[in-house]
Amino acid sequence: MAACGLALGMMATTGLAQVTIPTVTVGDVGNAADPLNSRSVPGIGAVSYVYNIAVTEVNLFQYTAFLNAVAATDTYNLYNTNMGTNANIAGITRSGSSGSYTYAVSGSGNRPVTYVSWFDAARFANWVANGQPTGAQGNATTENGAYTLNGATSGVGFTKNAINPNTSSTTTWWIPSENEWYKAAYYDPGAGGPSDDYWLYATRSDSAPGNEIGAVANQANYRAGDYATTPGNNTYSSSQNYLTDGGAFSSSGSYYGTFDQGGNVWEWNDAVIAGSSRGLRGGSWGNYDGALQSSVRGYGTPTDEYNYVGFRVASVPEPSTAVLMLLGGGAWLLWKRRKVTL
Repeated sequence: MAACGLALGMMATTGLAQVTIPTVTVGDVGNAADPLNSRSVPGIGAVSYVYNIAVTEVNLFQYTAFLNAVAATDTYNLYNTNMGTNANIAGITRSGSSGSYTYAVSGSGNRPVTYVSWFDAARFANWVANGQPTGAQGNATTENGAYTLNGATSGVGFTKNAINPNTSSTTTWWIPSENEWYKAAYYDPGAGGPSDDYWLYATRSDSAPGNEIGAVANQANYRAGDYATTPGNNTYSSSQNYLTDGGAFSSSGSYYGTFDQGGNVWEWNDAVIAGSSRGLRGGSWGNYDGALQSSVRGYGTPTDEYNYVGFRVASVPEPSTAVLMLLGGGAWLLWKRRKVTL
């Protein structure tokens, strides 16, 4: 494990729940970028500052708390009904009518949320950066903060605010940049690490991982001949839930201590690609091992929502650690082709 430390902090309270997000600190300031020019996007991974990144993807517990805080009237469609009905990833269920919607987790809330667009991820980041307020989706809750959205539902002209206009202080939570995401996943300058300091997989390996759930090294939730959640069975089923709890592959973390940056779900990052798309990395439960490699850069229209796409967040360094305590539960937060379009 890296000499980076688990950070607990940034705890904020809402009138409904208390959400904190486990993060690890990514140091090694001024690291060189990945030098392998054979990869699809050479020069990725250099970061000149210390930052924190979430141990796992944003999960169902966390996203449900977000919805209950700001989506009684879901102005910007933060909830996709597939979150409750698609058996492959369910879920979050919604009850009531507009103006009085409520949301609940079904099944394990430690699994990652899916059917989230880049805009959903940005609004979640705004909400956390603003102190997790309760209220309608407006500038004080979801529309300003880490990103100035002001009701936007399309486009890519949104960059992280250096200063949160709601707090007049440094922005505290955001969607990771591609460099931040990549470094946390693949960089490893430690003894016994790769010769160029970058692994091919986020499980600290240049060999394809297996998909055995538990405390076995170099494992991930992807399609390795069979599905991770249905050992020995390579047949897709529309009624099977294929997501695993964050950190379920407990001996397969990155150098810094993140989990599931390979497999489970693709994750949005802040890269703008071809002027109209946002970056995706990491592969998902339905992909083969090639999609998990550092050489693969996915991308999608920022409004895209799929059952294999989620996100994680990054934050400023804090001296303490963030643990999720929420809704009466606690969670320890975790095909081969050159480009993947969604």
